[in-house]
Amino acid sequence: MTAASTPVSSPGPKAPRTVFDTVYAFAPNRDTQGATAYFIVNNTAESLPANLLVDAPAWDDHTQEWLAAQGGVRWLLITHRGSLGRAAAIQKALGCEVVIQEQEAYLLPDTPTTPFHHSFEFDSKLQAFWTPGHSPGSACLYYSAYGGVLFTGRHLLPSPTGNPEPLRLSKTFHWPRQLQQVQALQRRFSPETLAHICPGASTGFLRGRRTIDRAYERLQQIDIDAHRGIQPLL
Repeated sequence: MTAASTPVSSPGPKAPRTVFDTVYAFAPNRDTQGATAYFIVNNTAESLPANLLVDAPAWDDHTQEWLAAQGGVRWLLITHRGSLGRAAAIQKALGCEVVIQEQEAYLLPDTPTTPFHHSFEFDSKLQAFWTPGHSPGSACLYYSAYGGVLFTGRHLLPSPTGNPEPLRLSKTFHWPRQLQQVQALQRRFSPETLAHICPGASTGFLRGRRTIDRAYERLQQIDIDAHRGIQPLL
């Protein structure tokens, strides 16, 4: 059989798409109002993979089988309360460790969780840190691979032009605090440490791109003063 006639299996309609060699993005999840969950294949020197799921994807047999085929999930990080989805069912099925900022751990009363205050280090490449404002326990995840990737949940989202911005919603917990945390991100990184942003929603505004690239440059372009008086969207 020639290469041209060799059958090629195509992924199912819900198969996550590749963002980087070790990062995958799930399709928007109705259970989390269209949020995008991510999966990081994190092979370490340990005998077991330390794979990390960022927020809850749509939960069905297809997703469970796909995650099992990647080596399973060690951690599930929740970036904000709106991304919980079926986190309890995911933890029960996979036996993973749910990491969540301490102010929102109460939302999973019957699920074992690992709450953190300011930050949580998964390993030397992966660190979650508290960025309150969108919700009381909003958090971002930094992955030092690929020039630096920041998973922002709903703390920063792409605008219609594809640039990162804070978005004030009717349910925003504390807008001034959220803007303070955006400023903290602007100070935290450098051109050498931040190349990409993977937002937790509104990924359609990326128009086929997998990330917000030139992330440090675009982050610095956010005008905090111009955002202070913005009224909440419905």
